[in-house]
Amino acid sequence: MKAMVLKGPGAPFELTDVPDPVAGAGEAVARVITCGSGLTIQHIKAGRTPATFPRIIGHEITGEIVSVGPGVRSLAAGDAVTAYYYLNCGYCRMCLANLEPLCENAGGNVGKECDGGYAEYIKLPAHVFIKLPEGLDYRAHPAEIGVVTDALATPYKVLRRARVKPGESVAVIGAGGGLGIHQLMMAKWARARVIAVETDEKKFEACRAAGADDVVDASAGKVVEALRDLTDGQGVDVAIDYVSTTGTLESAAKALAVRGRMVTLGGAGKPFQVSAMDLLLKEQDVLGSRYVTRTEILESLDLVARGEVWPLVTEVRPLAEAEALHERVERGLVTGRAALRIG
Repeated sequence: MKAMVLKGPGAPFELTDVPDPVAGAGEAVARVITCGSGLTIQHIKAGRTPATFPRIIGHEITGEIVSVGPGVRSLAAGDAVTAYYYLNCGYCRMCLANLEPLCENAGGNVGKECDGGYAEYIKLPAHVFIKLPEGLDYRAHPAEIGVVTDALATPYKVLRRARVKPGESVAVIGAGGGLGIHQLMMAKWARARVIAVETDEKKFEACRAAGADDVVDASAGKVVEALRDLTDGQGVDVAIDYVSTTGTLESAAKALAVRGRMVTLGGAGKPFQVSAMDLLLKEQDVLGSRYVTRTEILESLDLVARGEVWPLVTEVRPLAEAEALHERVERGLVTGRAALRIG
């Protein structure tokens, strides 16, 4: 099969012929139709996220099962699937409690500790594949369906973590990014008042189109003041930080209203200071949110199937153009999400 192989961190992709994968016991093989090209896997390519090499990256797939190994009963040839990002065990207390991102025996990530979706075929433990629900025209829109596993499911989980209610104010920091712009969509779907916080003025209009009621220009360095002005001095009910530098996290915390909730989702993942007195007197929450559960992926796919939300994919290129596409992802030039067409 043809695959885009990375020989090491910072190396260019190499279009290579590699052996077709063969399903062993408990495994399945899928033909890959498309695979999302997000910043998470660009961090692997650029060497910012450690991985074992050589490696075929990519995990946001839309595909069809072509074979299953001995003992597999949950899948059959022809099933339409996507993939869960974490190589969770499926049987520890966290997995059984529907908290798969906190798996006690996690084996890493698809496209990081095992080969991923930048290839004509992908082999995974059968339980890592997720069957697509009825009602999704995945053949007509494979790129959009594949990125749902992160682009929409992650913001969907954040809404639940932050207990967002209709009418509340939600500020999204890093709103113009691939996840941030989908968080705007999902916050609008949840009937919140949506405030985009972004430094790149070229992305302001896209933020408004995605559902932002107001846009704050963070390049001015006065995010807290702007958010308080927009909320009549009260502060925002929820601040969601997809950048997570020390500065953005501290601004998010300072901008919270009484009983406000702040959620951090990695990004830079920097340490920050927060006022314990504000947390006490205003009963505020500081929360982390780590990827999503399989159930949240299925629920997000159901939202798409019902036509309530739709992911924003603005660039789809053939596998041979992976290097050029990742250069655009690296430079922040992609609005929404990008994907490679493989099968």
